[in-house]
Amino acid sequence: MKTLRLLLPLLLSLTWFSIQAQNPNNDARPRMSDDRREEIESMKVAFLTRKLSLSPDEAKKFWPVYDQYSAELKTLRESRRSRNKEARADLSSMNDKDVEKLVDAEIIFRQQELDIMKKYHAQFKQVLPIKKVALLYNSEEEFKRELIEKIKERRQEMKK
Repeated sequence: MKTLRLLLPLLLSLTWFSIQAQNPNNDARPRMSDDRREEIESMKVAFLTRKLSLSPDEAKKFWPVYDQYSAELKTLRESRRSRNKEARADLSSMNDKDVEKLVDAEIIFRQQELDIMKKYHAQFKQVLPIKKVALLYNSEEEFKRELIEKIKERRQEMKK
């Protein structure tokens, strides 16, 4: 089960590369505006605030740590996104060395992401009780699922 959890993100990433490579109009896909990103971030903050039921003292200690955590992950993920944007060639036409670099870069990204998570996990445990730390991780996943559902609903409405 643990192996599946570790391999699944890699397989999904490689699938994404393949899909993007086969889509000649991949740059035509609309990009999210900065206003929309800020709106989603505000929704996430409200969601986490509600779910974690932070005391004023906990909130004062937690939010600066969480904001730094989010900023580090965002920087890392933006770097990955720009690297992947350049690697949208069809995998079947890429030589083995280039494909290997692509896959290796994804593994390195995953490790860097994990390193950030481990670093901030220790900090979260210093500012929150462990049950709230666990609730944080669950709530982040729940927020992602709800956001994906809202996006799907919105796309369905746009198709009508």
